[in-house]
Amino acid sequence: MDSETKKIAKKLVNKIIKAVGPAVREYVGTELGGTEIKIGADGTPTSYIDQIAEEKLINILKNAEVLSYLVSEEVGELKLGKGTKRSIILTQELRRTDLSEDETPKFIFLIDPIDGTNNAINEIPAYAISIAVAKVNQGNLATINDVELGFVYNIASGNYFEAEKGKGCLLNNEKVKPRDNVKINKMTLGGFTKTGTSEASTLVDRARRMRVLGSVVLELSYVASGKYDAFLDLRGSRIIDIAAGKLILEEAGCIITDKYGQKLNNILSIYEKTIVVAANNREMHKQIIDILNNNQADVIGKIGIISRIDQDKPILFSAKIIDHILTNGCEVVIEKELAQKLTEIKQNPNLEKIIKETQETYPKIANMLDDIDFNIDYEKLAEDLYNFECDMATILGGDGTLLRAQSRLKPEIPIFGINMGTVGFLTEIEVENTFDAFKDILKGDYYKEKRTRLVVSHENHNFTAMNEVVVMTDKPAKMLNFEILVDGEIIEEVRADGLIISTPSGSTAYSMSAGGPIVDPKVAGFVIIPICPYKLGVRPFVVSDNSEITVKLLKKGKNAVFVMDGQINEEAKYEEEIKFKKSRKDAYFIRTSSKYFYEKVKDKLKEGGIETHNRCNNE
Repeated sequence: MDSETKKIAKKLVNKIIKAVGPAVREYVGTELGGTEIKIGADGTPTSYIDQIAEEKLINILKNAEVLSYLVSEEVGELKLGKGTKRSIILTQELRRTDLSEDETPKFIFLIDPIDGTNNAINEIPAYAISIAVAKVNQGNLATINDVELGFVYNIASGNYFEAEKGKGCLLNNEKVKPRDNVKINKMTLGGFTKTGTSEASTLVDRARRMRVLGSVVLELSYVASGKYDAFLDLRGSRIIDIAAGKLILEEAGCIITDKYGQKLNNILSIYEKTIVVAANNREMHKQIIDILNNNQADVIGKIGIISRIDQDKPILFSAKIIDHILTNGCEVVIEKELAQKLTEIKQNPNLEKIIKETQETYPKIANMLDDIDFNIDYEKLAEDLYNFECDMATILGGDGTLLRAQSRLKPEIPIFGINMGTVGFLTEIEVENTFDAFKDILKGDYYKEKRTRLVVSHENHNFTAMNEVVVMTDKPAKMLNFEILVDGEIIEEVRADGLIISTPSGSTAYSMSAGGPIVDPKVAGFVIIPICPYKLGVRPFVVSDNSEITVKLLKKGKNAVFVMDGQINEEAKYEEEIKFKKSRKDAYFIRTSSKYFYEKVKDKLKEGGIETHNRCNNE
């Protein structure tokens, strides 16, 4: 629809709402309003109040200067406009290719004149008119994804939701924002379940509260505006009930799918129904889908422990974590080097002194280091990282420790990072919050965040990186000449100290220090950043993560070194190519909060990520 066509549609919508609202209010709570007079086109009883509302909107569309198709709850499917009204079958009508331009309707209106009729009859202030406007592509069937305008008007309260595809969602002319909650046990859930559905019962039992308002269109809108966290209708919602709500939700940034997490693509028809699952964000939605399909968050039964081993603090704290995990009935596997350090420290005659000094240096966690059970055979639990088999790997350290571990672990093992380094962008929590987080995780109250990895190819060798790859000269204070190609197209020839190819995860590391942008991990892209380029016009590039990046060395006699995540170094020579593309295997992180990334950015960059409390020498 072009802007002029949308203007016409919006005027008609406003006319309908202004006519229907007062007409309905006259019969709210009256015996006449609640009188059942017929069975509607969709097979449900029609009350007098429904008929009044529908007659008003039909009259407006019938007398409009443009033609429209109408799908409405009571009357079914009509072609209206220019003083005419006739019954049609929409799917047949849309397939016609013999209509002239003057005979072709401009819109498809999907209208529920009163959603929540029973509420209106009983004077419960939750009943609304829902209007969706879809474009007409004559000769082709229309689907719910062709809806470009959505409106929900609560007749009782006057609250007015409106959305336009690509332009966001408004409530009473103010932009709406859904909740950012990702925890099932804090969820406010609305909707309708089916008797005997055990998975739905599980979901309801785990939710903090359940609401059954009796108006699908309002409840969908409440997810968009942050009043609900999620909504589901396992009975199957009619398309006319969800058409406007779907657009409102999506324009607010929410997720709506069928029971299996598949996008809705139903044809526009009075008979079409679908199970609906809507949620405030992707993390919450995935958890709901998993529960409904009996594929709940994986039960954590075995936990791997990895730690930096150059300080007493993380070694002692890892001992406390191991003790805690075993006490809670989970299995443990320990990185070999850490197991050796734990064995050494428990045999140290000065163990009590070491614990006391650590407690004095780090008062925030002092009480956590009390009563550690060292009566554990750590060596029996030891394993090489490459051979780890566990449901979650807990890593104590900073980003360097985490990247080292991630490069050696199987990619499918999710990582839970506890910050015991300097900055810790990739870690989930600070050390003092460890056991609260473990409590949530062991209850299944967590989600997995996916992070893109790079595959680096050079001379028939492949490497992986999660943060970045740095290409630099093998001789200090010398520049490199290289050519950068994206999908075979040369985007730049550069003389510079080096080059960084970064994932979104690495955008807060070396990439940022070199002048690259901070990129949300959800963005599907890579960043190319020349390091101190000679040509001033050279700037960072952000490219699709579906692209293949090629770097070719141009100057004879100058070799380069490329470094993956600061862990692995390789040499490249004149005219050799280094290729970068997205790995088929992502990395996964255990998250307990949706406020991970931007809070990290604010907190960690405030003072350069340097703690200001008294620090001991080995920190």
